[in-house]
This record gives sequence, C-alpha cells and structure tokens, in this order.
Amino acid sequence: MSETVEFGAYVLAASGVVLLAIGASKLTRRLPIPAPAFFLLGAAVVGATLPVTDHLSILAVERIGIVALIVILFDGGMEIGWRSFRAAAAPITALGVVGTFATAAAMAALAHLLFGFPWIQAWLLGAALAPTDPAVMFAVLGNREVEGRSGTILKGEAGANDPVGIALMLGLIALAGDPAGSPWTVVEEFARQMGIGLAIGLIGGYALTAALQRVSLHDPSLYSLLTLAGSGVVFGAADLARGSGFLAVFIAGMLVGDARAPHMVEIERFHGVLASLGEIVVFTALGATVSLAHFGSGDLWLQALALAALLALVVRPLAVAPLLAPARLRWGERLFVMWGGLKGAVPILLAAFALVAGVEGATQIYGVVFVVVALSVIVQGATMPAAARRLGVPMRLREEGSRE
Repeated sequence: MSETVEFGAYVLAASGVVLLAIGASKLTRRLPIPAPAFFLLGAAVVGATLPVTDHLSILAVERIGIVALIVILFDGGMEIGWRSFRAAAAPITALGVVGTFATAAAMAALAHLLFGFPWIQAWLLGAALAPTDPAVMFAVLGNREVEGRSGTILKGEAGANDPVGIALMLGLIALAGDPAGSPWTVVEEFARQMGIGLAIGLIGGYALTAALQRVSLHDPSLYSLLTLAGSGVVFGAADLARGSGFLAVFIAGMLVGDARAPHMVEIERFHGVLASLGEIVVFTALGATVSLAHFGSGDLWLQALALAALLALVVRPLAVAPLLAPARLRWGERLFVMWGGLKGAVPILLAAFALVAGVEGATQIYGVVFVVVALSVIVQGATMPAAARRLGVPMRLREEGSRE
C-alpha cells in the first residue's frame, strides 16, 4: 500500500508540473522570459525542498534527456526543412562544427587559466558549454516569426551543433577514462559519430519520406505514429552503429519536413506537441537534479558567473563573427546571431554524461554548467525579443496554431 501511495505522489507531482508548465507557457506570451526557465528553476526548487525527487538518479535523468532530445531534434528538423537548411547551409555548418570547437577550446582555456581546472576537466567543461540548445532556441523563436536568414541560422545551428557537442564530449570522456589515450581518441570518436550519423540520417529520412508518400493507412493519425516510430528507428540504428543518433534524427527530420505527403499538417502538429512535452520533461528532470549536484562553496558560483559573462560577451561573439563574415547578413542580423547562443538542457545533459561516467571533477563541472545555463536562459533568452527590436531584426508573435 505504501508503494502505491508513493507512486501516486510521483503521478501527482508530474501532473502538477505539466499543469504549471502549461500556465507558464501562457505567461511567457506576456513576459519575455522563456518557458524553460520556469521549468528548470521551478523543478530545482522542488528537487531541493521536497522528497519526491530523492529517488531520481542522474542515470534516469540522462535517459529521459536523450529521449526528449530525440523528439525535440526531429521536430526542429521538420520545422526548418531541407530547403531552408540548404539556403543557409554554409553558416549553419560553420557555426555547428567550427564554432562549437572554437567555443569549447576558448572556454577550456579560460577555465584552466582563470580557475585552475586541470586540462581534461577544463575541456569537458568547455565541451558541455559549447552547444546552443534547440529546446530553448525553439521555445524563444518557435512562436515568433523572424524575417531574413538569422532565425533559420540560429535554429539550424542549435540543431546541428548538439550532435557535434555530444560527439566531442563522448570522445573527451573516453580520453579521460583511458590513461594511455591520446587526442586522436577524440578525433576518431568524433569522425565516426558524424560520418555514421550523417549516412543513417539521410537513408532514414529518405525512407521515411517514401513511406509517407506511398504507404496507405486506414487511419490518418497513424501517419504521425509512423514518423514517431521512424525517428526512433533512425536514432537506434545510428546509435547501435556507434554513430550520432542525434545528428541522424535531425537530418531525417529536415528531409521529412519537406515531404509532399498526405496529412503533413497533422504530422507537424503532432510532433510540435510532443516536442513541447519533451521540453517540459527534460528541463523539469534536469532541474530536479540540482540537489544531486552538491553545488558546494561560493567559489563555484563565482566561477559560473564569470564563465557565463565571458561566454556570452566575449567568447561567443569572437567565435561567431569570423564564421558569419561570408554570409549575406546585415550587421544587425550578425549581432543578433552572436547574442543568440542560448544554452539549455543539452549542456546540462552533457555534464550529466560526465557524472554517469564517473569522471573526476564531474560534480563541480555539473554545478558550474547548471548555473551558466540558468543565467543564459533567463538573461539571454529574456532579452532576445528586445535585441531583435534594437538590431532591426523583425520578430513578431506567430498566430495560434500556426507553424508557418
């Protein structure tokens, strides 16, 4: 009977969080703060004060985050579409690959030189902080229309640099766990994940598109389930082949997003709802782990505050500006992209990878990343609409129910 009561408490807590999240999503249409900030910090308060999250292990949170990210990346890929991606492929690829490595290297150097992090821990911290986050970016821009290429570039970067950041982090974790390892361990891991993920993403995307166009199903709702199951197959196949399932899912989503097939409107709405739910779940689960991170002394907060300021005001602009030089963008759009490096669930999830792997110093890394993410979501996320206005980037709220 006690187990039933305890499970009922979990159901009550989870349902209450979803209801609060729905209310927060309405509130964010009046306030500039992105909804993920409410989920993350609200769950952190609950996790630190109530016993309902005591049994939520970091491994369980990692798995929740992976599933949520699959849904979010597939929906994000569908929303961008392959044609829009190709129109801005050069800056998106440059930011997603070169920008991620440059940001990781710069943050690693700062963490080592300013705060004495050992080099391997500094690189792990840099890799965790390098990717922008699709859940936050889509939450900020997803219900707004941004004219020009800047919105597409930011969304494309958020989807593209997550697989890059994840592959880099996994390579660094492998290096940290192998005393005889070398930097080539990271290079080999990264090349294998990107190559296999790209190949399986293209194959899976074309296969899913063909299935939507040629398979006749008696119930229109089954087409949405077909794409959902297909995205899971794409991720699983890439992951089992030791490739990047996240890159594969994102590419497959872009190909499906441009498919001329029946019931595409319903499919897009279905995945949009799932992505919103995934966003709520992943930020809530990650926020609840704040009590597991053992934040420790005030030094951690000082480190996080300094690194957050340097990342937003120095590292991001210096890493992005040269990569945007060839792009046909106005100066206002360039500055908007530079400011739009929002952090979110993915950096926390990457830090969780290090925790699960038992890497030395992972607890401190997790705490620093959590604070940096919270600051990024609240400060940068809240100022994106104002920045768009000041920089002359047209942005307006999208009509209810519209994804166009």
